[in-house]
Amino acid sequence: MMEKISFHRRRLVTVITEATLENAILADIDALGPSGYTVTEARGKGSRGIQSGSWGVSSNIRIEIVCDEAVAGKIAAAVHAKYAPHYGMVIYLSDVEVLRADRY
Repeated sequence: MMEKISFHRRRLVTVITEATLENAILADIDALGPSGYTVTEARGKGSRGIQSGSWGVSSNIRIEIVCDEAVAGKIAAAVHAKYAPHYGMVIYLSDVEVLRADRY
């Protein structure tokens, strides 16, 4: 018999921005209390043209953080206020469901 799986609601904060900001943004995110994050290379096309994704100082990254609602709001507000006026950046929040709630 299959065990019943319980899902738990969390928020996913996604920040797509310039790779040169990685260390600074991650330090700010860490200070706000999430249990972790994932950073990946990002490429695509948007208002600033085509981003080829070649890894280096001119590339983009995507930072993803799964956390509770309160921490998600703090992260989005802090990163937006500090960096968005001066750098190319997209921030969005999504509802997600996770299996191991104690990890987030």
